[in-house]
Amino acid sequence: MEVQDVLNSIIALFKREMSDKLVGIYVHGSLAMGCFNPYKSDIDLLVVIDTRLTQDHCKAIAKGLLAIHAGMANTRGVELTIVLDENLQNLCYPTPIEFHYSDFHREKYEKDEHYVCGGVNDPDLAAQLVIAYHRGIRLFGKPLREVIPPVDRQLYLKAILYDIEDAAQHIQNSAMYYTLNLCRVLFYLREGGIASKREGGEWGLNNLPTEFRELVQHSLDEYSEATVPTALYKSQYLALFVQYMQEEIYKLAKESESGSARTSI
Repeated sequence: MEVQDVLNSIIALFKREMSDKLVGIYVHGSLAMGCFNPYKSDIDLLVVIDTRLTQDHCKAIAKGLLAIHAGMANTRGVELTIVLDENLQNLCYPTPIEFHYSDFHREKYEKDEHYVCGGVNDPDLAAQLVIAYHRGIRLFGKPLREVIPPVDRQLYLKAILYDIEDAAQHIQNSAMYYTLNLCRVLFYLREGGIASKREGGEWGLNNLPTEFRELVQHSLDEYSEATVPTALYKSQYLALFVQYMQEEIYKLAKESESGSARTSI
């Protein structure tokens, strides 16, 4: 199943199951920002509704997404979050969500028809909303800028800092992800731009200390390739990179928090 077929199937699923409760469906992440790699990237989607989901709705949506995934031979998977529009009008952190589906949860949905990841607060959603707001693609419904107000900058900062706080513990096993993600967070704090992982890495090649550029280049190469390279980095080298990046990021985040009034992006 090609990417457009997946998107068409998801639109049909939600039009069938949600009917007039559906406000809009939006693509964010790498697919929206022009750096989608089917072997590395999820198809990231945000669904906005105006009425709370019932258990039956959740089960039907999960069943439909599992059926769509079964036909996705050439793509990695779908990551999808459903949120109430009323929870987007006065956004809090972390943000309440109605339903979440991802490759991580897929096996649980497959094994237990009553399993639902929902009714929780999502610390990543504020960052996803900013990407969807500024660079997302509308699949169905109203333009997102007509649905939600701009996101408060401090909420966005909290979300992107949450995503890198465990980098030291996990970069050895997920070097590409954390390397490029750290780059795009630092890019935002220095330049103010909303970047993809690839764009963050490309910025890092020209702006980070020389000793880290080989790591960034290798991560960009891995992000673009279908296969995982065999070259490995030493733990100490990765640790030095994380230490440098987090020191820079947290210093700038602290200055931003203490030196400015509440602003939106």
